[in-house]
Amino acid sequence: MNIPFVKLSAAIAVGLLSLNATAADVRFPVDMPKPKEGQLVHVPPTMDDLEKSQLHPELKRVIRRGHDLFMNTQQLRGKNVFNNMNCSSCHMGEGRLPFAGPVWPAAVTLPDFRPKNNHVNNLEERIAGCFSYSMNGTPPAYGSDDMLALSAYHQWLAKGVEMYPSAPIYGRGYPKLNDPQQKPDYKRGKQVYEAKCSLCHSNDGSGLVQNGKVVFPAVWGDNSYNWGAGIARTFTLAAFVKHNMPLGQRGTLSDQEAWDVAYYIDTQERPQDPRYTGNVKETRAKYDATFHKATNYGLTVNGKLLGDHDNTGSKPFLKPEALKPRTFTAE
Repeated sequence: MNIPFVKLSAAIAVGLLSLNATAADVRFPVDMPKPKEGQLVHVPPTMDDLEKSQLHPELKRVIRRGHDLFMNTQQLRGKNVFNNMNCSSCHMGEGRLPFAGPVWPAAVTLPDFRPKNNHVNNLEERIAGCFSYSMNGTPPAYGSDDMLALSAYHQWLAKGVEMYPSAPIYGRGYPKLNDPQQKPDYKRGKQVYEAKCSLCHSNDGSGLVQNGKVVFPAVWGDNSYNWGAGIARTFTLAAFVKHNMPLGQRGTLSDQEAWDVAYYIDTQERPQDPRYTGNVKETRAKYDATFHKATNYGLTVNGKLLGDHDNTGSKPFLKPEALKPRTFTAE
């Protein structure tokens, strides 16, 4: 559902209230920032809406499978996922929540050029990047049942939105914070982490696993995202934290606290960037302009050169085959 600006108050008060809810069940707060004039506001359809829709029963089944994979990507552990992350770890509220990495914009803005890999990416390739970096794994094969299901779920959430919308999208990604008043600081960040984050993510960043099920993901270490993940960029993590953490208390940290704790988390070790050349300084230089200028990878923090290792976590390989260049020349 796309909502004109004149109806934005109703969208915030009513539409977003039902964004991830059924009947009397409200699963996240509604105190979202108000949209700005001219922004595209879209309230994605729910899984209940899917059941009531006139879509073919087999397509419904595929979309349900995509939703299931999105919420519990750990079912692909050891095959496609090699850490404790799910798609929903970074893309909260079933991938529908504004300011929490909603995934439906990808379905209407791709194919598009992506500086990170310097070529035009389609939706499947964008999903493949999440598996390769955020989940430190390898994606389901292009065109496979699981990749089709995940793509179908993304497209279902975008139902009713035009392709390549000209208006800026409300709540897309993790809107970047203003530059911090003070340079992000490790010690201050550690204090914020211990006070606000460690209860769920543990003092050593390993998260919480109970009875073999991931309850809260690891934020550093072998079971977390690798050095090539988007959230390894301090500004990305700071925005995610500010808009979404602590869980159930979004917006309670100051911008400076968000920057500090993001810096603390993203100066901890994690699995190697899949694009690693064998030399961390060389790898940083190769991808500095398009990515690593915003990370701490290849920098010395507290006397340690970050990323100077061959550790790939629990993944028995460095680079998945899906990470390859693409060309559209006639050759």
